[in-house]
Amino acid sequence: MVRRRVFAAWLAGFALVSPRAWAVVQFDNRYYSPRNRERPVRKATSLIILHTTEAPARSALQKLSDLGECHYCIDEGGRVYRIIDHRREAYHAGRSMWNGRANVDEFSVGIEMCGYHNKPLTAAQYRSLADLIGELKHIYKIPDHNVISHAHVAYGAPNKWHKRSHRGRKRCGMMFALPSVRSRLNLKSRPAVDPDVKARRLVVGDAYLAQVLYGKGPAAVTTGPAAIAKADDNVISKGRSAWDIARDAYNDKTTLYTFPDGTKKYGHQIANFKQLPAGTRVTVRADVRENRPETYQVIGVNGKAQDIAGDEVRHFSTIYVRPDGKYVRGSQLSPNEVLKLPYGTKVLVGYSVGGPITPNRLATAICGNRWRSADTFFLIEGVLVPGNKVDDAKIPVGTMVFFKS
Repeated sequence: MVRRRVFAAWLAGFALVSPRAWAVVQFDNRYYSPRNRERPVRKATSLIILHTTEAPARSALQKLSDLGECHYCIDEGGRVYRIIDHRREAYHAGRSMWNGRANVDEFSVGIEMCGYHNKPLTAAQYRSLADLIGELKHIYKIPDHNVISHAHVAYGAPNKWHKRSHRGRKRCGMMFALPSVRSRLNLKSRPAVDPDVKARRLVVGDAYLAQVLYGKGPAAVTTGPAAIAKADDNVISKGRSAWDIARDAYNDKTTLYTFPDGTKKYGHQIANFKQLPAGTRVTVRADVRENRPETYQVIGVNGKAQDIAGDEVRHFSTIYVRPDGKYVRGSQLSPNEVLKLPYGTKVLVGYSVGGPITPNRLATAICGNRWRSADTFFLIEGVLVPGNKVDDAKIPVGTMVFFKS
């Protein structure tokens, strides 16, 4: 027991040190993730991604540790917790893209701040974050404009409101784009434009967010977190939909809708989200806001193919798995064939196809450690099985793998 205490004390004092003696960050390792050893070492690091937990430290830290969802977390008192070794991948960005590269986890360090995207951080948090960013910039030679928020890189697949893949899936950490906030973090520049919107890989799905991240008007320059909060009201109104409030948790079974007459329903109980009355209040549970595992949707249950995949129904990254267990890419179908896809066809939007698995080409060679993820799917005997339910010793030869692009 004594040896264990000594070791814990040594870990607690472990620091990230650079040649600049004034910039030493002390870590607390009490929430060091059990997932650390299974995460691959990144081949390169070009971004630092700043998040907000959308929950206080007392409820956020254990979840971040259990799932290995960031490299560092800073609580309200400014204490810095190490979650995943900064050289390894932490699954913090979810569906993400920056400058044409998807899966931002593969080339970024993720820092979670205990707090909310629409509320100010504490002075202690700003001090600790500035020191930590300074150290990571020094280690990885990262310029100021590559220190960005989760809101910058997260994107969403088509849904009931957006016919194309779009920027705006998250407002997480959006205040880190404000010049006033960046100044406190010793950051002298920020991205001038969204490279993926500019290249038409994505479209703008949240005009207010785009203004905060890149605009030169009042939303970007003169407003702070308090003004952002005002634009984040959780009541449905004209021009403010369920998606604007809850994002991809809009139909979650824990997202509560309280109607003007006082009646209540959860997201999975609502059929037509576009007809929700003005004045409906939306309550989203904090732990479902960030990086919810994605799953397939089903033609006939979630609508027609066009309702599910929007303008990307015939895209190469839209995958259809028919009831007979055979799959086809959207790009292989004619418009008429899309219309004739049978009831029960499963749809994955924004996915890559890998395989087949062979004795010499295992799942890890196809999609790395993401083969274990709940939003990676194996087509086994005609059935889509999520990665977290697969027995790796029993994956049949010839199995195809679908993983997020």
